[in-house]
Amino acid sequence: MSMSSKLTKALEFANYRRTLNVQHNNLKAKVQTLLSYSINGGTFQIDQVLISFVKTLLDQEHTEAVLLDIYNNPIKVELEEFLEEITSRYFEATNEYHAEYEKLKKSRKVHKLIDLDINDTWLHIWRRRNFNS
Repeated sequence: MSMSSKLTKALEFANYRRTLNVQHNNLKAKVQTLLSYSINGGTFQIDQVLISFVKTLLDQEHTEAVLLDIYNNPIKVELEEFLEEITSRYFEATNEYHAEYEKLKKSRKVHKLIDLDINDTWLHIWRRRNFNS
């Protein structure tokens, strides 16, 4: 394998890794947005701790509670409805995250990572122009 070929492969791999990281970070940001829930003037970040805490309050037969939102504002919520909503949103967001993450893991070419419809002939031409000049 020539030095030029090795360099081309190394540059392609670096570009792939950079694109993969960008796409993964974008996916995480999207999921974080999906895990944000606003109610009664407050905003909550849905996570396993919040779900468990609300479930514990319900198990102790509380029906309403004042919870601190992400800005430490006291927000009164009806616990059963709140738990139902945050649990539903949590599973929707994490299932979507899993599906999209699996797609990223299976993508072995940059154009697949960014959902471009580029055939291999055009990709080969692009590589030749950019790496063999």
